[in-house]
Amino acid sequence: MSGDPQPREPRADARRNRERLLSAAREVVAEQGAQASLRDVARRAGVGLGTLYRHFPNRDALLEALLGAGFDRLTARARVLLDAPDPGAALRAWLTELADGVALHRGLSASLVAVLADETSPLYASCSALREAGSALLTRAQAHNAARPDLDGTDLFTLIGALAWIADQPTPIATRRPHLTTLILDTLTPPTPTP
Repeated sequence: MSGDPQPREPRADARRNRERLLSAAREVVAEQGAQASLRDVARRAGVGLGTLYRHFPNRDALLEALLGAGFDRLTARARVLLDAPDPGAALRAWLTELADGVALHRGLSASLVAVLADETSPLYASCSALREAGSALLTRAQAHNAARPDLDGTDLFTLIGALAWIADQPTPIATRRPHLTTLILDTLTPPTPTP
């Protein structure tokens, strides 16, 4: 016999525990935000904290399991939109989807900023791919004079972070997020030259 042993399929109870943890985490993160108590996640799933840490060694690993697929979907969507006939409209559509997704999770924007500075984070690859995809859409829109030339990918993600922060605020401010999203997206367009 030669070669590495094949990885074993997780036991049925381990798979069930992982699914229960993810289901509970979706609820707890929706209620408490990205900095939700991991103890509350384990409690809601009906498992011990040790079981949570066996499946997700840290908060970022849990967030990657919860959010990574959504980030990957948005990255793939950006790649599709690179072929859209209107680069400016494609950029706006993608940024709107991203802003709406980030706003669903309170405190997520701060977590994403921290993740992009930590290459060892489980979320780093998903976030970096997302930022690169957004930057490619921006570059294409700029090449077609459909986006300001003084913007870069970091600017885009900072603006999305600001919109996510607005969603975290008390009701009078949070309800302004759709209007402010439109306002921010409008600022991406280059100013019309005056005659």
